[in-house]
Amino acid sequence: MAEELDNLFALVEAAERRIRPFIIETPVLTNEDANAISGKQIFFKCENLQKTGVFKARGALNAVLAHLEKNPELKGVVTHSSGNHGQALAWAAKRCGIACTVVVPEGTSPAKIGLIKKYGAECVICEPTPTARKETCAKIAKEQGKQEVPPYDDLLVLAGQGTIGLEILRQVPDLDMILVPISGGGLTSGISIAAARVNPKTQVCPVEPVGKDLQPSLEANARLWTGPPQFLPSIADAIRIQQAGDITFPIMCQYTAKKVFTVKDDDMIKAMKWSWENLKVVVEVSSAAGVAVVLSEGFRSETAQKIGVILSGGNCLVDKLMWN
Repeated sequence: MAEELDNLFALVEAAERRIRPFIIETPVLTNEDANAISGKQIFFKCENLQKTGVFKARGALNAVLAHLEKNPELKGVVTHSSGNHGQALAWAAKRCGIACTVVVPEGTSPAKIGLIKKYGAECVICEPTPTARKETCAKIAKEQGKQEVPPYDDLLVLAGQGTIGLEILRQVPDLDMILVPISGGGLTSGISIAAARVNPKTQVCPVEPVGKDLQPSLEANARLWTGPPQFLPSIADAIRIQQAGDITFPIMCQYTAKKVFTVKDDDMIKAMKWSWENLKVVVEVSSAAGVAVVLSEGFRSETAQKIGVILSGGNCLVDKLMWN
């Protein structure tokens, strides 16, 4: 296991060297009200201030740069995304001067589709199922000769996301816990790799919407979900994927804490509003998942005292706010 961690951590370190000139080392905020409510010290990592407004810029850029290192004649890239990864890949492709196509499911936020197109990418709409997304993406890659860059289930992508773990543990070295909103697991697995090497005492805990049921699978070290992958009926569109990835899940079984927090849509909406009003930052509802945890009454009983919260993104329609 030590050798595996060495190899995975080397990917994260290589990602940081590769993307460092182009991304933002995002700030960490504190808030006295959050500390008082939770009875702990809370540190908010503002990836909503990252390039493209979301942490996904890290993994997308790392993947594009790494593929170009191997193949300078790369025609372009293609992915499937609910919006944030697609936007990040479009930005990365534009920066590197290559074409990009993004497959998005029906019902994707108009704000996110608009931002994808702003960076010059082509958007292709597909049926709103994980299987349809993957099949449409694979078809485009084959027909157009483009490189697939998955949104989470990819070592280059998750290594890029892992650079957040390196940063926050430089900024706050003695964190007891990091709360991470989880979709397919790229962000969680990447940060877990970084924490396992930099500070093994730091627990990396996923925060999920209702219906994901990740904890039983983590505890069993086995995929206990039944049926094909599906989207959960959550308002948090960036974390609606039910099942973790084939690559990310085994990494989480090894390095992520067996403690998963589940949050309801209403609590994420309240936490989103709280963040706007108290942290003075724009976060989308998925990004507020960890905030919802620290504001919850039950969190006061947790023994961990220094808590990192990943504010994963801030792409939302400001003229159609969820609490209005």
